[in-house]
Amino acid sequence: MTATIARPTPDAASVLPSPRDAPAVAQLLGRPMPTDRLRGWIVALVLTVVGGIVRFWNVGWPTDQGTPIFDEKHYVPQAWQVLRNGGYEDNPGYELVVHPPLSKQLMAVGQWVFGYDPVGWRAASALAGTIAILAIVRVARRLTRSTLLGALAGVLLIADGVSHVSARVGMIDIFPALFVLLAFAAILVDRDDVRARLAVVVAEGRIAQTVYGPRLGVRWWRLAAGACLGLSLAAKWSGLYYIVFFGALLIGFDMAARRAAGVARPFVGTFVRDVAPAVWAFLAVPVLFYLASWLPWIASETGTDRHAVGQQLPVGGAAAFLPDWLRGLAYYSTKVLEFHATLDTPRGSPHPWESKPWTWPMGLRPMLYSYESGTAEAGCGGPSCVSAVMLIGTPALWWASVPALGWSIWRVVTTFDWRHAAVLVGYGAGFLPWFTNLDRQMYFFYMTPVAPFLVLAVVLALGEFLGRREQGLERRRVGTLVVGIYTGLVVANFAWLWPILVGAWITADRWNAELWLPSWR
Repeated sequence: MTATIARPTPDAASVLPSPRDAPAVAQLLGRPMPTDRLRGWIVALVLTVVGGIVRFWNVGWPTDQGTPIFDEKHYVPQAWQVLRNGGYEDNPGYELVVHPPLSKQLMAVGQWVFGYDPVGWRAASALAGTIAILAIVRVARRLTRSTLLGALAGVLLIADGVSHVSARVGMIDIFPALFVLLAFAAILVDRDDVRARLAVVVAEGRIAQTVYGPRLGVRWWRLAAGACLGLSLAAKWSGLYYIVFFGALLIGFDMAARRAAGVARPFVGTFVRDVAPAVWAFLAVPVLFYLASWLPWIASETGTDRHAVGQQLPVGGAAAFLPDWLRGLAYYSTKVLEFHATLDTPRGSPHPWESKPWTWPMGLRPMLYSYESGTAEAGCGGPSCVSAVMLIGTPALWWASVPALGWSIWRVVTTFDWRHAAVLVGYGAGFLPWFTNLDRQMYFFYMTPVAPFLVLAVVLALGEFLGRREQGLERRRVGTLVVGIYTGLVVANFAWLWPILVGAWITADRWNAELWLPSWR
C-alpha cells in the first residue's frame, strides 16, 4: 500500500494536523513565505511599471538610416515574413533561417500592433524585458523569503545594461531569457509545494508506509516549468541546456525533500516516484510546446524546407514511415545544426566584436550594436557628436559577479544551501555549455538569459550583508547601509551608461569617457 496525498498550498503549515514528527515537518517547510502578500504584489507591480517605462522610453531610436541595426537586419524582416504568412518564414531561395520560430512570431505580434517601423520591431522585446522584471521580483522574494530582497532584485535587473539593451532591440535573446526565468520560478514553487505535501504525510504519521515515500500526485508547477522550457527551446535552441540543467536541479530538490521527510530510501524513492513523471514534464511537454511553435510551418505550402520530401529527401527509404512534415522538419533542423556547427572564427579575421566565454562574467568585451557620428547640429553640445548603442553589463553589477558567484559556491560546499545551488545551476546552464566548442563564433549577448541569475546571486550575497531581524537592530542598520550604498552605486552606474544604452547623442569626449576599458573599444 502506498500513500497518495492531496495538494496543499506551499505555505500550508498553518493547516497541518498535529505533527507526529515536528522536527521533520519544520525542516521540510523551512522558512515561511512573508505574510505581506498584498505589499509583495504592489512592490512587484510598481517596479514592473517603472521598468516598463525605462525599457519602452524612445524604443524606436536609433535606426540605421531608417533600417534595423545590427542583427535586427535578420530577425526584423523574418518576423515580417511570419506576420505576412500567418506564422512561418518562406525564404526558399537561401537557407538563412537558423533559429526556431517563436521569437520571431512574438516579434511579429509587435509589428502587427504598431506596424513595420522601429517601435513595431522592438515592442515585443521591450514587453518581454518588462515581464522579466515582474518575474525576478517574485522569484527573489520566494528564494529569499524577503519582500525587500525581491524588490532589490527588480531594481538591479532594471539597472542591468545587458537586460536593458536586449529588451530594446528586435533580436531574439530576450525571449528565451524570459521563458527560462519563468521556468525557474515554477521550479521554486514546485519545490515548496512538494515539501508542503510531504509535510502533511509526516504530520499524519504516514511517511513509513513505504520505503520509497508517498506518491505526490499531479505536480502542476512542474508541468508549468516544462511548458516554459519548451517555449524557451522554441525561441532559441540554447533552451536545451536549461532543460538538462533544470531537470537535474529538480531531481536534486526531490531527493533532498524525501530525505528531509525521513523516507527510508530517499534516493531510490526519488527515481521510483519522481523521475518517470519528470521525464514527461521535462521531455514530452517541452517537445510538444516546441512542435506547437511549428504548426503554421507544418500547415504551410511554402515554408522553408516544408516539402523537402520528394526534393532534397527521397520519397521512400528507411524513414518513409514518418510523416512528411516530420522528415522535413528533421531535414531543416539538420541544416540549422550544420550552420551552427560550422560557424567558426575565421583564422586571422575574427569578427570585431566577437568574444570568448571567459570574458563574459565581467563583461570584458561588450557588443557595439549601433554607431553614428554627427556634427554639432545633432544637438549634443559639442563640435562633434556620437550616437551609439552598446550591449554592456553595468560594471557595478557585473564586476561583482566573481565574488558573488564565489560566495554562492562557498555556501553550497560548506552548508549545502539550496538557494545558492539553484542560482548556480541557472547561471551554469547559460554559461558553461559554450566552453565545449571554443572555435565557434561567440558573442556577449549570449549572456542575456544568464543576467537574471547573476542578479539573484548578487541579491543572495546582499542578503548576508542585510542580516536578519533576530541579529539585532544595530546589525540590521549597518547591513541596510551597505546594501543601500551598493544599490545606489549600481543605479548611478546605469544612469552614467544611459546614453550608450539608448543611443542618445553625446559629445565625442563623453563617448570616450564611457569606454572604461581598452577591450570596450
